[in-house]
Amino acid sequence: MNLKKRYFVFAFLIAQFTYAQEGVPVYLDYFADNYYLVYPSMAGAGNGLKIRATARKQWFDVEDAPELQTINAHYRVNDQSGIGGIIFNDQNGFHSQKGFYLTYAHHLRFSRSNLDLNQLSFGLSAGVIQSELDETNFDPLDFDPIIAGIKQSTGYYNVDFGMSYHYLDFYAHVAVKNALFRNRNINGEFESNNQRNYLFSMGYVFGGSSLWNFEPSVLFQLREFTTEKAIDANLKAYRKFDWGRLWGGLSYRSSFNGAEFINGNQIDNQRLNWVSPIVGINYNSFMFAYTYTNQLGNLKFDNGGFHQITIGFDLFKAKEPYDCNCPAVNY
Repeated sequence: MNLKKRYFVFAFLIAQFTYAQEGVPVYLDYFADNYYLVYPSMAGAGNGLKIRATARKQWFDVEDAPELQTINAHYRVNDQSGIGGIIFNDQNGFHSQKGFYLTYAHHLRFSRSNLDLNQLSFGLSAGVIQSELDETNFDPLDFDPIIAGIKQSTGYYNVDFGMSYHYLDFYAHVAVKNALFRNRNINGEFESNNQRNYLFSMGYVFGGSSLWNFEPSVLFQLREFTTEKAIDANLKAYRKFDWGRLWGGLSYRSSFNGAEFINGNQIDNQRLNWVSPIVGINYNSFMFAYTYTNQLGNLKFDNGGFHQITIGFDLFKAKEPYDCNCPAVNY
């Protein structure tokens, strides 16, 4: 198979649940203690101010390889209200998108004290996104009437909303990303754009008050327009110290959909399958995590993987956290 055909099939696989996503793509940020970037209902879910910054780079030896940078912060204003904001920049070859989101979340706490956690949260994010297609470097000798040879851009807005529930060491999240149908002006024509994506995840932290805790979790995604589906299966382990926590884990993402390609004299089918190890540390108010993602399967564009780092600060934390193993809320 020549390089052009390999790239086409590989791009089709990767486009599912990643670059086809408008707004902030859904990677594994929730797995790196960055739930708010995925779920608006997590804005201010804990006590204090959480700040997170991420940088993701793919295929270091490939020119114009995809990369993503984000920064977000969210804060618990009072017993029932949380606010947050996200800024992001997503680049993929000739296409790029950037924008920001503002979030309000409402939290209903059913517990009477910090001895137990029983909280239902609702969140709504409104975002403004600017998409750009840079055609200035296209080959002028390769004539195509739809290529103008300029930078074409369009702006639009959309909303995400969702719900989270925490009960002691158990949690569950539901979110709808890009809930509105938006029309984008491309080459002077309006294109109907349905990027609605449904997310559901749940997990439990085992271990009680011991030095070691273990957290299995799952996340399911469904894209409405194409009916594409994918699932993440995750496992994290935490080790407690006087100064904080050291943790690591493994995530496996599998798409239910695939692409057919010609391999020699036969037709093969391959689905998108990723495996992602992660390591992280919480030291006092500082947080750091590194995620490496490697694609599985016979068809690969490059042997390199995807690298992402996450840096964060947890400020104004409660002096008396909840009496539970609930990292997303207590830390």
